[in-house]
Amino acid sequence: MNDSFGAGGFNATAGGGGAGNENKAEGVLPLVIEQVLESSDGGISLFGHQYAMITLVAIIRNVDYSSTKVTYQLEDHTGRIDAHLWIEDDGVTSTPSIVPQSYARVVGSVRNQGGSKSIMIFKIDQINSPNEVTTHLLEVLHARYKGEENSKRKVEGGFDTNANATSNGGFMESDSVGASLGLNGKQLAVYKAIKSHVSDIGISRKELQAKFSHISPSEMQSIIDHMGQEGMIYTTVDTDHFFCVDA
Repeated sequence: MNDSFGAGGFNATAGGGGAGNENKAEGVLPLVIEQVLESSDGGISLFGHQYAMITLVAIIRNVDYSSTKVTYQLEDHTGRIDAHLWIEDDGVTSTPSIVPQSYARVVGSVRNQGGSKSIMIFKIDQINSPNEVTTHLLEVLHARYKGEENSKRKVEGGFDTNANATSNGGFMESDSVGASLGLNGKQLAVYKAIKSHVSDIGISRKELQAKFSHISPSEMQSIIDHMGQEGMIYTTVDTDHFFCVDA
């Protein structure tokens, strides 16, 4: 699917993957509301990559409370959509303090019920700086162009390669980037996976482990700890999501 929206001069593409899409849904994709509303019923995808969750920055136009959930009506320059935050029976889920008519960042999954799209909220936070609104729009564009770039690489070589690198057991053994960082082999492969991952909250430990099944959990922890101690990566929303410092 080609989601185009003229407001603000943007033109992004978010392809909708059907049930037969071979890619496993993973990661978080920054979008605007129109892209969510026009997405395929099969899920959110970008250049063939299926995403598990999306993130939006929008104005909270209305808040509706019930015994089981809180419903937020979100609006940006492209449209409106409802987002639901379910309240656990045991009361563990606390209702965040979000002021109506203010901006908020929402992370969640898209649901299609009766032909109507809505968002199941994983996390919602109020935004106090207008810079975060601009930053989100830039992230939407970056995700689109990064997805296109990765798609071209797959078509040309099946996976992201470096012409000057050699491989050993499926891992990049060494290249100029690895040499400059002091990384090689498995360390470099994990570093590149973290750096190239398109997401608002970074790549998760679970996603890294799925990408590198050859690496044991204990060895993966050792690699992550090393890169964290060297200041190459940092954690984001929790201790299991990672960004590269120079991403």
